[in-house]
Amino acid sequence: MSTDFSEQEIVRRESLQKLIDLGIDCYPAELFNVNNSSKNILDNYKEGDSLEVVIAGRIMTRRIMGKASFVELQDSEGKIQLYLNRDEICPEEDKTMYNQVFKKLLDIGDIIGVSGSVFITQVGEISILVKSLTVLSKSLRPLPLPKTDTDGNVFDAFTDPEKRYRQRYVDLVVNPHVKEAFIKRTVLTNSMRQYLNSKEYLEVETPILQPLYGGAAARPFKTHHNTLDMDLYLRIANELYLKRLIVGGFDGVYEFSKDFRNEGMSRFHNPEFTQMELYVAYKDYNWMMELVEEMVEKIAIDIHGKTEITVGENVINFKRPWKRYTMYEAIEHFAKVDISQMQEKELAKTAKKLGVNVDSSMGRGRLIDEIFGDFCEPKLIQPTFITDYPVEMSPLAKKHRSKNGLVERFEAVCNGKEICNAFSELNDPIDQRKRFSEQLELAKRGDEEAMQLDEDFLRALEYGMPPTAGLGIGIDRLAMIMTNSNSIQDVLFFPQMKKEN
Repeated sequence: MSTDFSEQEIVRRESLQKLIDLGIDCYPAELFNVNNSSKNILDNYKEGDSLEVVIAGRIMTRRIMGKASFVELQDSEGKIQLYLNRDEICPEEDKTMYNQVFKKLLDIGDIIGVSGSVFITQVGEISILVKSLTVLSKSLRPLPLPKTDTDGNVFDAFTDPEKRYRQRYVDLVVNPHVKEAFIKRTVLTNSMRQYLNSKEYLEVETPILQPLYGGAAARPFKTHHNTLDMDLYLRIANELYLKRLIVGGFDGVYEFSKDFRNEGMSRFHNPEFTQMELYVAYKDYNWMMELVEEMVEKIAIDIHGKTEITVGENVINFKRPWKRYTMYEAIEHFAKVDISQMQEKELAKTAKKLGVNVDSSMGRGRLIDEIFGDFCEPKLIQPTFITDYPVEMSPLAKKHRSKNGLVERFEAVCNGKEICNAFSELNDPIDQRKRFSEQLELAKRGDEEAMQLDEDFLRALEYGMPPTAGLGIGIDRLAMIMTNSNSIQDVLFFPQMKKEN
């Protein structure tokens, strides 16, 4: 036996071999027809009912007392007690299944299937009297289960974040409450999809591998296609492809997309993340603000049954209408400075005076974004719309209909972080080419997040795109808020991690 195994792992492998020697298949291929769950039994069984059940799950605890034993079985919905009586499981003279298999060769963590009758013990606990037991999967590693002393104090709980995120499969077994965040995340996306489908918008799919990256300010991941002998990029956004579909004649399209950005990682950032992007023809950003309010209010109600939810120390209310500031109003309110008339040089000096980190690659838009990020965003706890951004910050948004130098754009900020971004989409191909050219100049100055010039997208616009409202919602960020999670890693099953030592 390999010395790389721990003592417990060696014992479990020896037990596996003994089970095989007894003729027991520890990983059987046959169907095991489960007909009930722990939760359903515990919620609905009444004393005196006659109920035969077949359930399966993982052994989490067991107490062996000679001819009888108690087991805590955990399935996907909870835990239930099993009562194993040797003569009930082995009514014939051969008691091997109980004396050898259950008492000596099965371990905590093993997956078993049982059939039996439900009853209530003398201490009032709903349990299952096991009549047959089937080994379904032998666990070769011990679970890192917490220990509890006589005073109820818990020790050795599986709480180390890096281990939990890296071994999510173990986390879900030993910390079953973790499932709740992921169940709520699914309710979130189902609620959003239901809302959009009710508006008769079409869910679509667009390319993940793109010859040019665009639709956002971000650094991409780069790869190479061998057959075509060309470089490709993992998409940073799906905006430009969805707008091509609006050009093609669809009035409303949306996509839940996996996007990828080759940037720093934090409790708010993962290099792979999920967005929902929506584009609706003949609408504008004012209309889109009302849609966002209505849709997110619905999501909160679908998840929590109300619009008020607790996030950390804050109680956040998603009930419409939400507060609104223009970008300049927010900076003047929170940073106590009016930047609305400042050009790049004066703005850079002001940012430095405010203590904002500034470098030579930053244009006027980046400088404003940094000031807003430092002074305004962290203070916006209740859902708030920030509107009317400077044109330098928004190369894909339409110029404001009445405010010179601004565009028709909004972001929704909640709990100190942006959760969505939306525009009255720029559909003037001449203006769009000019904006892309300005982005190229920023790239020459060293701005690694500047957008590329996409000739095919410009060609699509030249065929004519109707007035359109566009929206991108960060599903992971919204899920963090809706599940009261402190880190984006808590709402991703398998977050990106550094290489394991």
